[in-house]
Amino acid sequence: MEPPSATNSNFRRHAPKPLRVIVVGAGISGLAAGLAFALSGHSVVVLESVDELAEVGAGLQLAPNCTCILRRLGILEDVMKHASVLSGVSIRRYDSDDELGLSPLDVLGQRYRSPMAVIHRADLHRILLDAARRSGCHILLSHTVVAADPQFLPRVQAIRSETGTTVWFNGDVVLAADGIKSMLRRQMAQAGGHQDRRIPTRDAAYRLLIPRERIQHDKLLLSMLDQNVAMRYMGPGGHVMAYPVKGNTVYNMVLIHPDHSDDTEDSTWATQGDREAMLSFYSSWSPAIRAWLAHAGDDIVEWKLSERAPLPQRVRGSVALIGDAAQPMLPYVAQGAASGIEDAGVLAAAFTCTSDVLLALAVYETVRKRRAERIAASAAATGRALHLPDSPEQRARDEAIKNQGRGQAAASQDKWRDVEWQNYMWGTDVMRHTIQSWDELVAQVRKQQKRAGKISSSI
Repeated sequence: MEPPSATNSNFRRHAPKPLRVIVVGAGISGLAAGLAFALSGHSVVVLESVDELAEVGAGLQLAPNCTCILRRLGILEDVMKHASVLSGVSIRRYDSDDELGLSPLDVLGQRYRSPMAVIHRADLHRILLDAARRSGCHILLSHTVVAADPQFLPRVQAIRSETGTTVWFNGDVVLAADGIKSMLRRQMAQAGGHQDRRIPTRDAAYRLLIPRERIQHDKLLLSMLDQNVAMRYMGPGGHVMAYPVKGNTVYNMVLIHPDHSDDTEDSTWATQGDREAMLSFYSSWSPAIRAWLAHAGDDIVEWKLSERAPLPQRVRGSVALIGDAAQPMLPYVAQGAASGIEDAGVLAAAFTCTSDVLLALAVYETVRKRRAERIAASAAATGRALHLPDSPEQRARDEAIKNQGRGQAAASQDKWRDVEWQNYMWGTDVMRHTIQSWDELVAQVRKQQKRAGKISSSI
């Protein structure tokens, strides 16, 4: 089979056979998957536990490896109406507003042939939701999925919250996009004899959204809100990432700090933040940071940052994990949303190349598992580099940032700024790779299956 090439135009490849696709979870990953499958001719049901899809969250980054997929899904133009293209990231020490270096961002769109932008999560989610509904996705709220089929056949059991009744949904493939606390991930791990536990990082993040009207009389903060430059402050045990969203009307701040609270598997991952504790930790940080925090309201959200050890497989039977359910990402390379959208894109592309569900899922796992795990590991490494205490290692890091600004490029512990890693992370088009390398990927899967003593049905 010689698959036609993928292009950067809208996704217009159709599946050889329409399938019934069940998506568990209507977050960004689930809606992206539902939209991608509906556009290629499948019947899609999205099951979501909440009674109402509220506009929640804060800012997120859309890197070129993500925006090229949004273009194929036909929503990039709408996304960019609500997004901001930043000119760069100003990198600074925690206790000063002096700049160590400036990483340009506005050139990345040309380098990787797709834009780099920031957007409020609620805007991206709303655009995906509207597009998914227009494409024919049947989105059922108030349906909590509690189990997949014990043999991982393509069906799931859900409880209707309105009535408390249980119902089974049957399809041809199940995509579990039910987040970092995924019930289906836990079931898949148990079936394989693996213990799937959350690994606390002992870090947490305050997330703030500060509207323009709160800073009307502060010229310094107004200039930061208006200049379309992200700020990245690095300090001992924490860092701050901040940039404008919603047309420079809101300042988005993510403030990483040590987490000393109890953290168990069942801990709530998002809680009301303690304003006084926040002000205390950042009391020795730069004047600009302290000025912004003085305008913080009581709507402070604190997120516990956790990892999960990779599962040996993200596919079992006709069930595949996607997004945070497959591979949670720490925020330090800003690839959480992008990784879930890559999962959606690869799955949809694979199912335009074959109607064999098991083969398509095996190719998906081959394309996505190692890449997602590598990027997740790079995020953890970047967090360590950003949080160095005052030390010779920290001073060497800062000098390397200055040298990079002088054109002396070198490998960096901060993978978000490492040029070679950028080329891998942002420059890889996973949908194009899946379609153009289809024959090689199938051969690789067949070889793996033969080694394991399993052969899928015909292509």
